[in-house]
Amino acid sequence: MSLPVSPPLAGAYRRMAALSPLLRIEVGEPGDGDDWIAGHRLTDPAVLERLVADEERRIEDAYGVQARRDVAATWVLHRYAFTVILAMSGPWYLERRVPRLPPAGVRYGGRTRRLAVTATDGVSCLAGDPLAAAPGVRALDGEEALRAELRAAVAGHLEPVLEAFRPLMRRGARAMWGLITDELAEGLRHLGRRLGDEWAAARAADALLPGRTAPYAGAAGFRPDPDACGEPTRTRVGCCLFYTIRPEDICATCPRAA
Repeated sequence: MSLPVSPPLAGAYRRMAALSPLLRIEVGEPGDGDDWIAGHRLTDPAVLERLVADEERRIEDAYGVQARRDVAATWVLHRYAFTVILAMSGPWYLERRVPRLPPAGVRYGGRTRRLAVTATDGVSCLAGDPLAAAPGVRALDGEEALRAELRAAVAGHLEPVLEAFRPLMRRGARAMWGLITDELAEGLRHLGRRLGDEWAAARAADALLPGRTAPYAGAAGFRPDPDACGEPTRTRVGCCLFYTIRPEDICATCPRAA
């Protein structure tokens, strides 16, 4: 049964929006002005074809090259996954509250990275949270139980989306879940950077993704970067394929450079 989003999540989303222009997550039905797509429609082949074609044009306009089709599809999935994962991991990191967001409960503005959350399948929190007694809220005993709930919530939302993207991306299950592992870890690092404590977010990501947490592939694996005054860095599980656009520019976190 879908449940209201506000007030359990509205405060966290407002705080995220104030921290970063990338975190444009709203509560309620979106207004006009964006090409909004319900999350469950990302499993529709016709919708995916349109999104990938739009991305191919965007890449050509931005970089002056024609992208491979699997590269364009990868970038479409990257932006959606980064955004929708933060709609779940952000409230967890800021307030220790984890929403279950069904694909039908979100609207995505693909060209602007905006996300509107219209309904949840419930929210989980720690037993001591004042929200614990509210309808539709499940109180969990301990931080590891809440981390497991976040992993399950993200996987539950994205599993059907990954299956829809696989034919376009020409990747196996491990590579697809590696992309989701990366987006979950990198989203938390982005939030930590905006809060002024990247290492706190890196430690949280390491605890959340220690490895051996199927279906996720690999670990967050943050480590001090000797070239950046010890700030956290990591080697991504998968490649974003930017090298196919600019061969001379390999990302510092790319597994191809490891």
